[in-house]
Amino acid sequence: MKAVTFHGKRDVRAETVPDPTIEQPTDAIVRITSTGICGSDLHLYEVMGPYMDEGDILGHEPMGIVEAVGPAVTQIKPGDRVVIPFNISCGECFMCAQQLYSQCETTQVREHGKGASLFGYTKLYGHVPGGQAELLRVPQAQFGPIKVPEGPADERFVYLSDVLPTAWQAVEYAAIPSGGTVAVFGLGPIGQMCCRIGLHRGASEVFGIDLVDERLELARRHGAHTLDIRQQGDIAESLRELTEGRGPDSVIDAVGMEAHGAPLGKLAHQMAGALPGAVAEKLMEKAGVDRLSVLHATIDCVRRGGTISLSGVYGGAIDPLPMMDLFDKQIQLRMGQANVKRWIDDILPLLQDGDPLGVEDLATHKLPLEQAPHAYEIFQKKQDGAIKILLEP
Repeated sequence: MKAVTFHGKRDVRAETVPDPTIEQPTDAIVRITSTGICGSDLHLYEVMGPYMDEGDILGHEPMGIVEAVGPAVTQIKPGDRVVIPFNISCGECFMCAQQLYSQCETTQVREHGKGASLFGYTKLYGHVPGGQAELLRVPQAQFGPIKVPEGPADERFVYLSDVLPTAWQAVEYAAIPSGGTVAVFGLGPIGQMCCRIGLHRGASEVFGIDLVDERLELARRHGAHTLDIRQQGDIAESLRELTEGRGPDSVIDAVGMEAHGAPLGKLAHQMAGALPGAVAEKLMEKAGVDRLSVLHATIDCVRRGGTISLSGVYGGAIDPLPMMDLFDKQIQLRMGQANVKRWIDDILPLLQDGDPLGVEDLATHKLPLEQAPHAYEIFQKKQDGAIKILLEP
């Protein structure tokens, strides 16, 4: 089969690899029809390479058609159309019983002190082959896959794998008061959906903050009050002026370690990328490589007594806050990997009844799998208006 594989910093390739097979009774094989490139994939593309092996298959936002199932899988069958959550969870352990599916104890990567395994995301999270491929082996298929109806185009449902549950959880964790205000830093795919979900769930005003023209325009088109950070002398003061001097009730950081325009963080990324793998691992774990300008801005912006919700991923230890551990262990202030299946019952009916969240107006590019190297490049460099890219095997 064809798959998108990792070969070093800014080097991904679409190449032929062996087909996956059923290995465990709880496995399924899914033929992928659409698969997204996530902002988190750019972490691997740019700076997290020390945790990758050459030839690793990338991607964690797939959907497709079931081809085969193991004997313990009864909730899906060959021919079903399914979306695959990015976190791999059993549905039965202590953490899954709390609906903390991103902390599943069955697939937990204890060796590295992390939570549930993830598709296509480094040895820290299980080294599981990802979904930017023609075929995907799905562990824990007795629970994970989400059945979706036939008919509507893939982009109606593919974001159930990550984008929509991540944004829904970010808004939930933001605890926006009824009729309150929320500022969303970062208008990539997650930030776009945070804005739309915030308005859908009753926020009186959503402020969308970014510095890329196409992202600002897309957020405006869906009802956000946008602020171009390039034109703001003091973003916190601008937000206070718009909120009776207090600041927004809630702030969502949908940026994380890839904050654009943070020179010191960019230098840390470049330094980590230039070091041997084992040395770079220790630098990221102990010294930190994060671009913290947005995190500091959220603290400055939010009103007294307000809430900050972190959905942007931070990648290293930060003095005095160990951000990677805080994020991974899902400690409050509210943050953490999305517990995908916890939110599906809330989101799926919205996708089946029209398109109130505008999901069909999110993908800016749909490209064949063979063009993955080009897709990664324009997404990372914010070129050609790339906001969300779907690959079609």
